[in-house]
Amino acid sequence: MSQQGYVAAPPYSQSQAGIGGFSAGFGPPNSSLHYGHCGDPNSSYSATQPGVSKSTVPFGSSAPAGPLPPGTHQFSHTNFQNGPSTPGQQPHRFQGPPPPSNTGPSCPPYSRQSQPAYLNTASTSPTAQLVNQVNSMQINSYGPGTTPSSPMSSGHPASFQGTQLPPPTQQQITLPPGSQVPPPANNVNGLCAQPSLPPMARQDGIPGPVPPNPNFQQLPAQPPGPGYHPQQANYGPQMAGSQLSYPGAFPGGPPQLPGPQQKKLDPDSIPSPIQVIENDKASRGGQIYATNTRGQVPPLVTTGCVIQDQGHASPRYIRCTTYCFPLSSDMAKQARIPLAAVIQPFAIVPPNETPLYVVNHGETGPIRCNRCKAYMCPFMQFIEGGRRYQCGFCNCINDVPPFFFQHLDHIGRRVDHYERPELSLGSYEYVATLDYCRNNKPPKPPAYIFMIDVSYRNVNSGLVKLICDELKTLLDKLPREEQEEASAIRVGFVTYNKVLHFFNVKSSLAQPQMMVVSDVGEVFVPLLDGFLVNFQESRSVVINLLDQIPEMFADTNESETIFAPVIQAGMEALKAAECAGKLFIFHSSLPTAEAPGKLRNRDDKKLLNTDKEKTLFQPQVNSYEALARDCVANGCCVNLFLFPNQYIDVASMGLVTMYTGGTLYKYNNFQLDADSPQFLSDLRRDIEKKTGFDAIMRVRTSTGFRATDFFGAIYMNNTTDVEMAAVDCDKAVTVEFKHDDKLSEDSGALIQCAVLYTSISGQRRLRIHNIGLNCSSQLADVYKTCETDALINFFAKSAFKAILSQPLKMVREILVNQTAHMLACYRKNCASPSAVSQLILPDAMKVLPVYMNCLLKSCVLVSRPEIPTDERAYHRQLVMAMGVADTQLFFYPQLLPIHSLDLKSDAVPAAIRCSEERLSEGGAFLLANGLSMFLWLGVSTPPELIQGLFNVPSFAHISTEATSLPDLDNPFSKKLKSILEHIQGQKPYTMKLIIVKQREQPEILFRQFLVEDKSIYGGASYVDFLCCVHKEICQLLS
Repeated sequence: MSQQGYVAAPPYSQSQAGIGGFSAGFGPPNSSLHYGHCGDPNSSYSATQPGVSKSTVPFGSSAPAGPLPPGTHQFSHTNFQNGPSTPGQQPHRFQGPPPPSNTGPSCPPYSRQSQPAYLNTASTSPTAQLVNQVNSMQINSYGPGTTPSSPMSSGHPASFQGTQLPPPTQQQITLPPGSQVPPPANNVNGLCAQPSLPPMARQDGIPGPVPPNPNFQQLPAQPPGPGYHPQQANYGPQMAGSQLSYPGAFPGGPPQLPGPQQKKLDPDSIPSPIQVIENDKASRGGQIYATNTRGQVPPLVTTGCVIQDQGHASPRYIRCTTYCFPLSSDMAKQARIPLAAVIQPFAIVPPNETPLYVVNHGETGPIRCNRCKAYMCPFMQFIEGGRRYQCGFCNCINDVPPFFFQHLDHIGRRVDHYERPELSLGSYEYVATLDYCRNNKPPKPPAYIFMIDVSYRNVNSGLVKLICDELKTLLDKLPREEQEEASAIRVGFVTYNKVLHFFNVKSSLAQPQMMVVSDVGEVFVPLLDGFLVNFQESRSVVINLLDQIPEMFADTNESETIFAPVIQAGMEALKAAECAGKLFIFHSSLPTAEAPGKLRNRDDKKLLNTDKEKTLFQPQVNSYEALARDCVANGCCVNLFLFPNQYIDVASMGLVTMYTGGTLYKYNNFQLDADSPQFLSDLRRDIEKKTGFDAIMRVRTSTGFRATDFFGAIYMNNTTDVEMAAVDCDKAVTVEFKHDDKLSEDSGALIQCAVLYTSISGQRRLRIHNIGLNCSSQLADVYKTCETDALINFFAKSAFKAILSQPLKMVREILVNQTAHMLACYRKNCASPSAVSQLILPDAMKVLPVYMNCLLKSCVLVSRPEIPTDERAYHRQLVMAMGVADTQLFFYPQLLPIHSLDLKSDAVPAAIRCSEERLSEGGAFLLANGLSMFLWLGVSTPPELIQGLFNVPSFAHISTEATSLPDLDNPFSKKLKSILEHIQGQKPYTMKLIIVKQREQPEILFRQFLVEDKSIYGGASYVDFLCCVHKEICQLLS
C-alpha cells in the first residue's frame, strides 16, 4: 500500500515514508520531498507576504478552490507584519544554504540555520505601565473560581470571564509580534527565545490596542527595540554533547543572559491540562453516559462515569481522534487532523457495568452481509416487513434468514429489537462455528509455557528460586471462565542456558524427568505426552520440579545464553500440541552463545543525531522477524521478563514480543530485596489477565472512507487483517482512516471492529464493536468534537513507527509542523478575526500543545548519550501497544499534593500541574506516570507527616533506599496506601516507588517528569513551545 493521506498534488502518488502515512514498510527517506501529514505545494497558507522571502519548503494543505465556506474568515495578509515593512528589517527565513535534505519544513524551533532578529518597531508602553494594565484586566481564565466549561458540549470553551458572560468560541492568548524573537545569530540550533506569554485576551474584547509583551527577551549583539528591557533567560547548566534542533535550552544554547529579572507572566494564564481534566470531572464525573447518539463526544478518559451501551461501543473499547469526520478528503487535507480510532477490544469493564452478551446462532453462525461481510449490528436497516435488511456499511440488500425473521413495529423497528444484543447494543460476542476455526477443527484450550534462564547470574542472584517459589502458588490462579470450576489452561516447563532442558511432569510419574536438547541450531520438542499438563492433575510432580530446579543448577558456572531457540522450542511445543498459548520467558543477558539469533553489543552513541540512528531501533538480525511471523501463524504469544545489568538489545529481543501481542517487562539491575515485589506483582497480574488467543481483527467501514494504517503490538500479513497471537485487556490498536470518496451527513461514518479469537476455555468467538460518527461540511464541527488524548495516542504511535525509517530530526519537525497546521487551519477557517498577536486555540484542542511538547521530550525522540538505548527501545515498544488512558498518563504524569490529604473523605486530592514551581519545600508530592512512581519530600516537610508515613522523627532520618512505605497503623499512612493502590490498580505495569528528598541526587531523575518545565536533556518548556507553535502558525498564515 503506497497511498498517502491528507495531501494532494502529483508528488503524492509515489510511495512515501511518513508519520501517519501508511506504507507498510517505510520507503527510503528520499522518496519524496513531503512526508506524512507534512506540507503540500498547493498551500493555502503560503501566500508570500510582501517583502518577506517565502520559505523554501511548502507549508499548508490544499484549500478547496473557490470561495471559502460560509462563516469562515479570509485573513488579509497585510496585517501580519512585524511593524512597517521597511526594507532591511524584513526577517528572512533562511540565511545561507537551504537545509541539507530539503525535506523538513522550515520550522524555526527545529531548523539549524542561524536567523537574524525579528525587529519590532512598534511603539510600546513602558514595562511598569504594561504590567499594571495586564493586572487591571482581572483575567481569571485559570485562577481559582473559574467556571467549568458547559457540561455536555466539549465544543464550548471554558469560560474565562466568570459566569455572567456568554462563553467565547475559542481561547485566545495574546502573543505580541515581539515574542517571536529568534536566537542570536551564532546559535546553530534555531532555538526559540524564551518569551513569557502574556495573559489571555478575552474574546469579548479588551479596550484599546493589545499591549506588547514586557517580558521580551533582548539578546546580545542586537540593537534593542524601543521600550523593551533585557530579560534573564533561565537556561540552566550548559551541557556538552551534540546539538538538537528543538525549542528550549539545548546544548549550545545561549549562555545565562545578564540583565534584571522582569516580572514573569503567571503560567496560570496558559491552558492547563489539570483544569481541563477537573472541569470534565466536575461536569460529567459520576454520571451515567449512554451511548445512544451517533457522534457524541464521551467524557475524558480521566473522568470516572458509568457507561451504558445503547447502540454504540463504550469509549472503554473505542475512542476517536474526532467524533465528526470532514465530508471530503479536501477538507481532511485542509485541517490535517488525523482521522483515527484507538481500539482496545478486550478493555476491562468495571463491575458496575454490564459484561458483553454472547449470541449463539448454533450451526448457522453469525448473520453477515453477503457483499461486505459486516456482522449483524444496530446499523442494519430492516425493510419489506422485516424479510430483508439493508447493510449500513455497503448498502447491499440482504435476505433475512428464516430463523431470524421478526415483524416490524409502527416505526419500522423489529419487535424483538431490545431482546437481541446484536440489534440494540454497540458491543457483543458471537459464538463462532467451525468455519472460523483453524483447519475447521474446534480449538483446544491454550497453554502457558514457563521458560527460565538458569545461567550463573540468575541462579546466583536468587531469581530462579524466586520464580519457582512464586509459580507454586500462582498456578492455582490461572484464568478461567466465570462458570468453570478450574482453569482449562495447561502448563509446561523449560529451563535453558546454552542448551534447553524440557521436563516431563506427567501425573503418573513419581519424579519429574529432564530431557536435554543440545542441538540448538535445529530445535525439536523431545516429548509430547507429559510436557503440557493440567496443573491440578499433576500438582505433586510440578511442585516437586519447582523445588528441584534451583538445586539442580545451584553449582552452574555457565554464563552464556541462547534466546531465539528458546522461543522456537516453545512455539514448536504449542504447534505439536495443536493449541495456542503464551510463553513466559525470564531472561537476563545478551544472548551471545553460538546459536540462531545470537546478538552482539552494538550500542553505539556515535550514531545519535545521524541518519543511522534509526538502526538502533531495528532488530540487529533478520531471524527475529521470521521467528515472529512463525509465532503469529501458530498462535504463540511471547511474554518477556528481562533482568539486564547492561545493554541487552531490547530492539532485537523485544521484537517477537511486540509482533505477537505479548508484554515486555524490564527490571534494570534487579536486586532481590528491592525489586521482587514489583516483578512478582507484574507476573501475577499477567498470568491472571483475561486474554484472547490466536486472534485476528478486521475493521470495516461504511462507504466513503476506509482503514489504511494500523499501529500496535500486532503483525500484518496483508493490508486488512490485524493478526495477534494473543490480545489482552491492556492492548490497543490505533487505526487511521482515509477518505476514498465523499461522506454524507445523513448516513455518517460507521465503523465495525470484529475480533475472532479463542477464549481461555478453548471456545472460538467473535467480539464485535460498532461505533457511528457524524460527518460535516463545516471544519468547526470537526474541531469541536476532537479528543486531544486520542490525538496524542495517534501521534505518539505514528511517530514511534516512523523512527524506524526516518531521521529523528525529521520526525520531530513533522510533529511540530502538524501541530501548527491543525491550529493554523482552525484560526483561518473557524475563528473570529483578531490581531495576529493572538494565539487562538480551539477549545477541544487547547491542551494539545502541552501534550505534543511532552511527546517531543519523551526519551524515544530525544537523542542524548545519557539516555540508554535500551530504555528508548523499551519505551517505544510499550507506547506502541498502549490505549488512550495509558498514553495520557505516560506523557503527562499525575502529580498529587499528599500533604493536603483530607483524611475524612475518600477523595483523592486534586492533581496539580507538572512544574517545579508547583512544588513547595513544606510539602510532600506523589508523581506517577504508569511506569514510575515518586514520592518527593520537601526539606521542610512537617515532622508529623514524616512520622506518620515513615515512622522516623525527621527529614534527615528518611531512607531513600526503601521502595515501599512501611505498614503503619495511622489514618495518614492508610489513606496514602489506598491512593497508591488506586493509582496502581488502573495501570498495566506495577510502578516501583522511588523516594526522593529535595536537593539530593535522585531529584534529577524526578525532574524529568515535570513536563511543563525545560528538560535537563534540552526539551522546551511549555511556555517556550507555545511561543514556537504560535510563531509557526503566524508564518503559515502570512
